[in-house]
Amino acid sequence: MSNTPTIPYIAGDGIGPEIWQVTEKVVDAAVTAAYQDEKKINWLEVLAGGKAFEETGTWLPEETLAAISEYKIAIKGPLTTPIGEGFRSLNVTLRQDFDLYACVRPVRYFPGVPSPLKEPEKTNMTIFRENTEDVYAGIEFEKDSKEEAELFNFLNKQLNVSKVRFPETTALGIKPISKEGSQRLVRSAVEYAISNKLTRLTLVHKGNIMKFTEGGFKNWGYELLKNDFPQTFTMKEYHDILTQENQAAADAALEEAKAAGKIIVDDVIADNFLQQILLYPEKFQVVATTNLNGDYISDALAAQVGGIGIAPGANINYQTGFAIFESTHGTAPDIAGKGYANPCSLLLSATMMLDYLGWNEASQKIINAIEVALKDYKVTKDFASALKIEALSTSEFGDYLISLL
Repeated sequence: MSNTPTIPYIAGDGIGPEIWQVTEKVVDAAVTAAYQDEKKINWLEVLAGGKAFEETGTWLPEETLAAISEYKIAIKGPLTTPIGEGFRSLNVTLRQDFDLYACVRPVRYFPGVPSPLKEPEKTNMTIFRENTEDVYAGIEFEKDSKEEAELFNFLNKQLNVSKVRFPETTALGIKPISKEGSQRLVRSAVEYAISNKLTRLTLVHKGNIMKFTEGGFKNWGYELLKNDFPQTFTMKEYHDILTQENQAAADAALEEAKAAGKIIVDDVIADNFLQQILLYPEKFQVVATTNLNGDYISDALAAQVGGIGIAPGANINYQTGFAIFESTHGTAPDIAGKGYANPCSLLLSATMMLDYLGWNEASQKIINAIEVALKDYKVTKDFASALKIEALSTSEFGDYLISLL
């Protein structure tokens, strides 16, 4: 990576331009503080969403895709999803076009942020959500459509499927989950755990009901770990020992693995996991899961530490290197232009981008500044209202962070 990379950015819709302006200034200040004149980002604006449609007549111009293809890394604010324009979601389209199979969502608590939990500081984990299959494939057919009738007829007559409760009024969808897609996601998660010297990886699934898709995700994950990662010890191995020998032998194997510094891997049913992250969030460090489960889990965990306004996200293909970093919240058009928006989601996503570049010193400076600001209750309106204190505007919050840098 060059010391002066060109990075495309999409400012976004609604509050997007406001939080982007802050993010650009803070990132530039952090890079300068960390490296003086040795490193610099050359920002390149590309268009998507409402601004793209206004200026070009299309929601996702080819020029935008070409720029990301050339530079491989991009960052974006929230985008409006066009209705009736052929896109299910611009975000999904970008993820699928560049095969950004890992949606990476770190979740941690910053002291000073209002949270519904008594001990939100116990929540500190990173979610790896599969980003291209499952419901994101978007394979569904409307009730009474020709396609739905043909699919139902095939299921009923060729495969003897008789469990559709109300066949006359049913829409149908297909949930593809592959071995390749599952294993590359789990591989990314365990390599993240290894590189960050973490000790726990959890596979979350609904394999008790969907045995060949969700259950396949779990089984393929365990297969990969057994074959390719001797640094791990899975609870499947534990139960295999338990079956073959006795409780003492299984416990001894587990303790030996822990003493050797191996990553302990278990799996949890999705609904049970959502209960456990409220009761025992400290049990989890890295989580790998399917697409729909990951959607619920990521937002639920964000709520535990203060909401998606402070939740960063990245969409990464660790095989090709393509990555798009993004704010995880919506466009919030009702507060756009009022200076109420919290830029922390995009700012923290930018720190993930800096880490991806290997510019860890600049990333840490931003995180340190955010920690100080929130601890000192220098916050935007979303947090100020909950804390019943005076708020900083979006731009004032950014200026305060720069003063700390």
